[in-house]
Amino acid sequence: MSNILSTPIEYLKGVGPKRGDILRKEAHLFTFGDLIHYFPFRYIDKSSYNLVRDVAHHEGAVQLKGQIIGYKEVKFGKGKRLEVVFEDESGRIDLIWFKGGKWIAPKLVIGGWVKVYGKAKKFGAKYNIAHPDMEFLKHEKEDSLGLQAVYHSGEKLQNLGFTSKGIERTIAQLIPQLKNEVDDFLPRWLINDLNLISREEALVKIHQPSNYDEAKKAQLRLKFEELFLLQLELVFRKEITKKRIKGIKLDKIGDAFNTFFNEHLPFELTGAQKKVIKEIRADISTGIHMNRLLQGDVGSGKTLVALMTMLLAVDNGYQACIMAPTEILARQHFETISNFLEKMDLKVAVLTGSTKKAERKILHEQLLSGEIDILCGTHALLEDIVQYKDLGLAIIDEQHRFGVAQRSRLWKKNTLPPHILVMTATPIPRTLALTFYGDLDVSVIDELPPGRKEIQTSHRLESARLNVFGFIEKEIEKGRQIYIVYPLIQESETLDYNNLMDGFESITRRFPLPKYRVSIVHGKMKPADKDYEMQQFAKGNTHIMVATTVIEVGVNVPNASVMIIESSEKFGLSQLHQLRGRVGRGADQSYCILMTGYKLGEDAKKRLATMVDTNDGFKISEVDLKLRGPGDIMGTQQSGILNLKLADLAKDSQIVQLARDKALELVEKDPELKDRDHQNIARVLRAIIKSKPNWSRIS
Repeated sequence: MSNILSTPIEYLKGVGPKRGDILRKEAHLFTFGDLIHYFPFRYIDKSSYNLVRDVAHHEGAVQLKGQIIGYKEVKFGKGKRLEVVFEDESGRIDLIWFKGGKWIAPKLVIGGWVKVYGKAKKFGAKYNIAHPDMEFLKHEKEDSLGLQAVYHSGEKLQNLGFTSKGIERTIAQLIPQLKNEVDDFLPRWLINDLNLISREEALVKIHQPSNYDEAKKAQLRLKFEELFLLQLELVFRKEITKKRIKGIKLDKIGDAFNTFFNEHLPFELTGAQKKVIKEIRADISTGIHMNRLLQGDVGSGKTLVALMTMLLAVDNGYQACIMAPTEILARQHFETISNFLEKMDLKVAVLTGSTKKAERKILHEQLLSGEIDILCGTHALLEDIVQYKDLGLAIIDEQHRFGVAQRSRLWKKNTLPPHILVMTATPIPRTLALTFYGDLDVSVIDELPPGRKEIQTSHRLESARLNVFGFIEKEIEKGRQIYIVYPLIQESETLDYNNLMDGFESITRRFPLPKYRVSIVHGKMKPADKDYEMQQFAKGNTHIMVATTVIEVGVNVPNASVMIIESSEKFGLSQLHQLRGRVGRGADQSYCILMTGYKLGEDAKKRLATMVDTNDGFKISEVDLKLRGPGDIMGTQQSGILNLKLADLAKDSQIVQLARDKALELVEKDPELKDRDHQNIARVLRAIIKSKPNWSRIS
């Protein structure tokens, strides 16, 4: 960055110490460089003029140019209002200020030329414009047509004159000082390849574009630059990891893997599962450290792939662990893996926050002695006291729920860092996978196990409830089980959700004992009571489970064929898709019914229509990204790694891909960035990497 851009903000003309302090506190603007990167979020089109005679036929704001013919101050309540008569070649219109007129009046000159921008409204038989933006011109020919940038502001900023217009004026003071002061750190070949404008021109034109074409060229340059630096950092971290971080060599396929594969595999692996296991084996057998993301939709068989990877670790004399975000999911993994391995001589254990002290002590000893082969658990696995004899593989499930710092602690559980496999059942749009996990290799299970039928999804209004009850009855007669999920436990005064307890009562009235058995599960129950009810449902002892979203993960009941989601308009797309994935786990046709009231917003309609249209988690995730944005999808712990000022991952997916491709091309051309044309980008990249903790090795 040039010297001028590192100048403290208070030294800019018109700012000073007091206003500089507010800019620092309220807008995090410390230097001239921060200010020039305070980008507008939209533009007002002021590239042409309207005529007074046309205002009656014009929707929205108009821009007029003409003269002041007269003005007066009129008593209005306890104060005065200012009335100004404006005239252009086509007619006259009144400009009105109900407040603030005392600041405008002294500047008015009869016959003076002005530019006026505002919305005209009819008052009686005439039109007027209240509180317009007004610019005083020196003469008729003076012009400043173009787009007006609009900036985010706030009450404290506005009180010191930093309205959007005030910020615009302040930036205008800075722009002349930028000439020849802005470093263009992108390589020349890259700028030429993509036909990008210079960085200096982009920083000027994004604030002061003459038209939308100029604004778009400036945005493209700055968005690309932002995303290119992010991708280059990820690509470099990935390369550094592969070159410098020695991995444990797990090249032996022994008794554990072969015995399980040949004698205990519950069903034949899908082509996608075989492909992923092959990719993982290629990673862990070379002595290079593995950092891999495994994406697979609900029910695609990720746990089986994880288990077979853990058996490879065991065959090579190492231990493995799998960490999940909730106790329910950790115990589900423990039970699933224990069932898979029940006829094999391997020890599987589970460690969670609720593990008793005496059990913990024994577990810690067995872990350190190497007696435990596979450990399942929650965040409890990260505690310093949890030490292994030789940890060779760490698997992290639903990994977007974990922060980077938490995951990094698994790194230190062995002298040579264990291989890392992170898994998610929440399909991640390609844009986000490239951005949040660009330093990982990515595997995808995009195939469901054989015999699974696609879940039929429908949207039903409250008026169809009796029909839905009839459908439930028929499914129970066929021997199937039903989930009914509610968003809340207790009634909310502000939200019209169907209440779980009311729902439970109405279900038990419609499906009474002794013919029907209905259970209830929610987050406020004691863990033991919750587990008991879940077990009763899993064993087929209850017909209907009425629950909150605690059953989103951790329950696997192949006999459950119907998922009814009450007030489904209140759920996000990802959650709806996860809930739907609780059914369709057996060979029978399964159904998901989305119940809603009659009043639905546009986003809710889009979510429900998407659920009805497709079972493809990746398509659903793309829609979710457009509706919610990356922060909500990835969670605050993950989205915090981004600091994008301009680029929008939901809207700029093509630029993300382009940035990734060009980052890979650069590293291929010049892995050490030693070329003269790459010196500037190398300097910027070093500064970025130096400013962040080196979490790349742990994803």
